[in-house]
Amino acid sequence: MPAQPKPLRIAMISLHTSPGDEPGSGDAGGMNVVVRHQAIAMGAAGHEVDVITRRSAPEQPSAMPLAPGVTLRFLDAGPAEPVAKGRHEEFVDEFRTRLAELGRYDVLHAHHWFSGMAALPLARELGIPHVQSFHSIAAESTTPLSHGERAESPGRLSGEAYLARESDAVVAISAAEADTAITRLGANPDHVRIVPPGVDGELFHPAAGLRGGRPSAVVAGRLHPLKGFDLAIESIATVPPTLRPELVIAGDISVDYDRYAEELSSLASGLGVADDVRFVGPQSRAGLAALFRESTLVLVPSHSETYGLVALEAAASGVPTIVAASGGLREAVVDGETGVVLDSRDPLVWGEAISALLADPEQIARLAAAARERAEHFDWQRSGDSLVEVYRSLLDAAHPFSQSAPANAVS
Repeated sequence: MPAQPKPLRIAMISLHTSPGDEPGSGDAGGMNVVVRHQAIAMGAAGHEVDVITRRSAPEQPSAMPLAPGVTLRFLDAGPAEPVAKGRHEEFVDEFRTRLAELGRYDVLHAHHWFSGMAALPLARELGIPHVQSFHSIAAESTTPLSHGERAESPGRLSGEAYLARESDAVVAISAAEADTAITRLGANPDHVRIVPPGVDGELFHPAAGLRGGRPSAVVAGRLHPLKGFDLAIESIATVPPTLRPELVIAGDISVDYDRYAEELSSLASGLGVADDVRFVGPQSRAGLAALFRESTLVLVPSHSETYGLVALEAAASGVPTIVAASGGLREAVVDGETGVVLDSRDPLVWGEAISALLADPEQIARLAAAARERAEHFDWQRSGDSLVEVYRSLLDAAHPFSQSAPANAVS
């Protein structure tokens, strides 16, 4: 019998946001979901996983268990309080120093560019592989928001390009993100691998029985202009009152855009639909799952998404989605089969798509069934196992890890 490969000691690094936080609160979003669930999956497979983040409150312990085999660690870097996302560039060097004190890992996997700038030099010093995941890639301020979010701190554009070129592997969540890393950041195509996300199909499940009452459309995520919640409000304002759904907005105010919620409320009032829009704040995972399965539609009007985890979770909940044709959303939703993908950002076009579905319950039912069936193929354990394959391929490479040595392609 062949010997089983030894378990790995893995560092999953998320400097600016804790995967222990509820997604939708502050700057916690889809990245937190991905990191947490991939870590849990690798822990369940027998690996030792440390999820490492910055201490943002004095009461946070040095370490706490997150799941079997998974430890959440808080490092002192900057003040022990929430700070605007853009300030985290100031804490990179201090975070790297604290990270080095945790001992040796088999691999450092950095999530977002702040984490990569802290981890890559340390990985080179230790002679271990560095894996980079971006989760979002910044765009120049002169380009449309569809190209990506704005760089929130000075070093981001150059830092992301450096990490894409120099990391031993770049793990993307979608083909769209992989293409951006290659074409915009200059990543070597042979070093880029796509590891799709999973979805918790037990938590996110269809409702039992038929939905009654007024139809509702949900939009969920951090309250940030990139998410396009203004388009959702403008769209429902064009739906005839006899069909118009209640728009439910789930998410927390982002520290960097603390006036966005107020702007959205003013927009709804100005369009005469204030009574049709309900803000429910950040939701727990269970709360979000309940919100989805009680809804008629889920809207994802984001300007840019590396994948679109909300669309996948809605699909698992047996709810059709109407999404923008941006980034990975084209992969998350199969147009005409599991939802509707719109190339236009014209509120009238969105309103017509919403109206057409609400007027056709049979079409909603067909899309919902197909969405759930497709979502069942996305599994977190498979996602975690795929990551481990990436790590092992790097560890099996014959060369030492150094800035001048290229990483082998991942099979």
